[in-house]
Amino acid sequence: MSGTARGAGDGAHGSRSAWVVYTDGGCHPNPGRGGWGVVLRSGGRTVRELSGGEEHTTNNRMELTAAIEALRALPANSSVDLHTDSLYLRKGITLWIDAWRRNGWRTAGRDAVKNQDLWQALAVEIERHEVRWHWVRGHAGNEHNERADALAAAAIRAGRQGAVPARPAADTVDLFCAVACSPVTGNGAWACVLRSGDARKTLRGFEADTTPNRLALLAVLSGLAALTRPGPVRVFCADDYVVEGATRWLRGWQQRGWRTSAGREVAHRELWEGLARRLGDHVVWVPTGGCAPPPLMREAKAAALAAVERTDGA
Repeated sequence: MSGTARGAGDGAHGSRSAWVVYTDGGCHPNPGRGGWGVVLRSGGRTVRELSGGEEHTTNNRMELTAAIEALRALPANSSVDLHTDSLYLRKGITLWIDAWRRNGWRTAGRDAVKNQDLWQALAVEIERHEVRWHWVRGHAGNEHNERADALAAAAIRAGRQGAVPARPAADTVDLFCAVACSPVTGNGAWACVLRSGDARKTLRGFEADTTPNRLALLAVLSGLAALTRPGPVRVFCADDYVVEGATRWLRGWQQRGWRTSAGREVAHRELWEGLARRLGDHVVWVPTGGCAPPPLMREAKAAALAAVERTDGA
């Protein structure tokens, strides 16, 4: 079962970035503590996972929130195949929403539409993209639907603290990155913690007269360079510049000869070139900006702060 909601920017499919999206949301109990999860795929691989939660909410609000956050995370004018196991969401967006808007956000029975704020937010997001909506049966073995469900469940457990997704496979390496910069000297340090099973490894580095964005790039690149065998990697990073660059902007920069859409040379080009050589199907990004950092990210942050303090105090 599928349906299409087209935004104002419709055009040739070839001019759009193409995405396959899986969303899920839940609550325990309902109403009660809730969570949502999103898997964003492009070019046949998962490039980003998102999750979050609320203390007092409902299943339906979490399903809506997952779809909103997924579409917000995509470049404007994307071609999107969005998969959900929520009939409430799919029927609402493909069958009911146009009538609700014509009726001033009231149902056929003249009652106020439930979750009106979220439906209105979703209506704004679908205007930015061409979206095809697909319903999938929940808990029926669909790998990416199950992953979105796992992200939502982890967010429920974490509540307002922000979800750290459960590790998807025994051979997955988790890379936790953090930076610190002195507002007085401009000196900075990066650190990352690599986790594989029960093994841990901490790396750190220092730069004079630097920026947090450059340090974050160094942390990710150094962590990936330290891997000794191929396999899946999850990169936990709070720097939106690095996450957005790696998942949304990098391909365009390469196609334009390392120029931005405004024609300027890409900042930190040598680091982005190095990162581009190490990214692939095996790397999944887990943005942590706005969430309480997981323990090993706090450990990386402490290492970076210690490196700056040690150098500034010398």
